[in-house]
Amino acid sequence: MDHATTRDEKIERMYRSLVPEDSTNAVSVIMKLRGETCDIDCLYCYEKRKEAPGGARIGPGQVRDLARIFHGRPLAVELHGGEPLTVGREQMADILTELARQPSVVRVNLQTNGVLLDDAWLDLFDELCPGIRIGVSLDGDARGNAWRVGYDGEPVYPRVAAALRLLAERGRRAGVIAAVTPAVLGRAEAVLDHIAGFGSVDSVSFVPCFDSAVRRGTASAGRRTAASRLLQQANVAGDKAPNWAIRPSEYADFVLAAAAHWISAGHFSRLKLEPVVSAIRRLKGLDTGFCHFSDLKCDHVFTLYPDGRLGSCDELPWPQARLTLLHETRDQHAVAGAQRSSRLLQQGRSLMERCTTCDYRDTCGGGCVATRWRYDLAGGQDAYCDHRMRLVDGIAALLAQPSAPRGARCRTLRWRPRRPNSMADVEGFLARWHDPRMPRPDVRLRVGEHGNINTAGLPGVHEADDLDPHHPLWEQAIEPGAKPLVAACTRQWGCVTYDSCAGHAYEGTTLAPVPRRVGLLPRDRHEYAAVAAALCRVVHAVTPLLPPTVEAVAGRADLTCEKSGRTVPVLDLVLRPVPGTSMDRYFAELDAATASLAEALAAESPDADEPCACVTSPGGSRRATAVVP
Repeated sequence: MDHATTRDEKIERMYRSLVPEDSTNAVSVIMKLRGETCDIDCLYCYEKRKEAPGGARIGPGQVRDLARIFHGRPLAVELHGGEPLTVGREQMADILTELARQPSVVRVNLQTNGVLLDDAWLDLFDELCPGIRIGVSLDGDARGNAWRVGYDGEPVYPRVAAALRLLAERGRRAGVIAAVTPAVLGRAEAVLDHIAGFGSVDSVSFVPCFDSAVRRGTASAGRRTAASRLLQQANVAGDKAPNWAIRPSEYADFVLAAAAHWISAGHFSRLKLEPVVSAIRRLKGLDTGFCHFSDLKCDHVFTLYPDGRLGSCDELPWPQARLTLLHETRDQHAVAGAQRSSRLLQQGRSLMERCTTCDYRDTCGGGCVATRWRYDLAGGQDAYCDHRMRLVDGIAALLAQPSAPRGARCRTLRWRPRRPNSMADVEGFLARWHDPRMPRPDVRLRVGEHGNINTAGLPGVHEADDLDPHHPLWEQAIEPGAKPLVAACTRQWGCVTYDSCAGHAYEGTTLAPVPRRVGLLPRDRHEYAAVAAALCRVVHAVTPLLPPTVEAVAGRADLTCEKSGRTVPVLDLVLRPVPGTSMDRYFAELDAATASLAEALAAESPDADEPCACVTSPGGSRRATAVVP
């Protein structure tokens, strides 16, 4: 198999192409019912920056055309804008009626600013589309909504809050999309509490204002410039990011603070929080419908405008994202052909090549292609990827130690899953570890020519019986090179080790060398938090003492119990070669590095009250003070 084929197959696992014959996976269609037309004028609105002609309306005939083109495939429809309610109730009734007639339409969502929402609108939805899912745009509390104003420059927050209260009175549930701007940075807890205070809200999605490339305000169509556009101009400078923009690192810090509070305040029991829930699902090996974490990306997301333009995701730049005209499109084969011919989509797809060799690919999912495309143009791809890894690391920490949220701020312990990583019976192993009176099973120890000790004595991944310190063969089961690390962790720290390896070069084989490591199995979440912080301190302390060829890394992972099927969080401490180091030099200096690490372990101990060694910074410095109402 040639390199190109291998590359394409790897990318396909991250970014799945549209297959016309697929009748299982739904496509999402964002219907811009009136284009960018809206009754308010948010300063950061990306739709209005496209400056596409507005005023027209999507009609029921276009709904029928969509069903015809995507015949045999489920359709998830989102009524969007601008503001979709500006289409009017009569036109909305026609659209909803037609959507109900199409058996392929499996879901209908409405994303609104909430300003026009009233009893008459809700009556219409109850009659024609009772299952419609309503999303409301609200950036937290009044202070957080400073960028959401009317054309008069006045805040619209009071009217949106009233709409959410009305939804609660009508017994309806709604999701909130909240933009993360400097107006909410450092206030994640208060912002989440405020949104959760609306009885109608059952989900919150925090989306970032990554608008660092915006350099000019939105054009005004009329002779007179609206107060909102003057306000926008005051917050846009040609030589730097607009005042509503944030950096990826600021977004990651905000989301992790919100996630920690979501857990500690008990909001998780009634609120779905994104992107946190999708990250959790990926950490647990589950799928998610959120395209930033899924392989169903831009080739499965479409945008329809009133003039019949059909394109890819609305967050991609237009007109480059345009694919075809609705009435001229025969079927999905024509759509797939337009996608293959799209330079923009091919550029976005090529960004996934970087992901194919990333350790986070199975949890991150590649992120948002539109955002990555913009950052790639600006040379900021590293910052985007770094914040995605930061989110995964922090959420993995919160899952393992929810009562110790400060662990999410640790930048030393990274999410480093091992596959496979399983044990026959975790609970039975822990019970034997603590009770010398329990019967010990017979074990099979074979020592191979490369120094591996397992049931077969062979190199590579092979079954190994699980021994505890009370077993008479405990010492013989530990590979000699790993013994100093195992002794420090078990005797001095009092921890349970579930795995260890001396490291093997595997000379004369096709197997890749493996580094020296020891794996720790905390007994509970409190011990996990204390051990994780102690490992961070150890890594910081030993790093300057190690040979230049070896580095110490600590990682978080999950261990699967084969008997119960459950997973438990574990910690791994590894001595690995510094990138660019030859394996000969690494193994020549590995014992010296092990001695230094064992001494560093002996100088530390897990203490529940002592934090990790990472320097935690606030949410990052803010730029110029925003000129907001």
